[in-house]
Amino acid sequence: MNLLILCAEFIKIGLFAVGGGLATLPFLYQLADKYEWLNRNMILDIQAIAQSLPGAIGVNMAAYTGFFWAGIPGGVVAAMGLVFPSIVIISFIAGILQAFKESILVKAVFSGLRPAAAGLLAAACFGAIKLSLYNAAAPVWYELLRLRECLLFVILFMLIVRFKKHPVIYIAAAGAAGLMFQL
Repeated sequence: MNLLILCAEFIKIGLFAVGGGLATLPFLYQLADKYEWLNRNMILDIQAIAQSLPGAIGVNMAAYTGFFWAGIPGGVVAAMGLVFPSIVIISFIAGILQAFKESILVKAVFSGLRPAAAGLLAAACFGAIKLSLYNAAAPVWYELLRLRECLLFVILFMLIVRFKKHPVIYIAAAGAAGLMFQL
């Protein structure tokens, strides 16, 4: 039964997560609110792991989430559930779009989908920033921001914008910094 629920949840995510792998984050947050086996803090860990592995981020996040819930079969089912809607939809409309690629209506639909995808990504970004840098359980107002994490965020952001190296370098650096913060 768990695998059937997992498959259905990730088919829904795959059907509505327009904009790529990171657009699945708002849906994963909904899963965390719906099921006790997943929480919002775990999603940040899942995202970090998924981004540091080769392959599509969304599929990696689905596989890791499914694996966490139901082992290897769960990872396979979640990943397949996520990509299933795309495979079906793309197979169905690829021929139709080819015939109407110069259509004003088709261009209008895509001009509307781009901002929707950007909005989903922005929501995921702000959610991740809030979970990473904001401490809602702080006993005093000046501890609302996690200062070390904020400093690391600013430094990494500036390095990424300036040097544009492979993301694994920044993820490894952030992991090492996190380790040093704890020691």
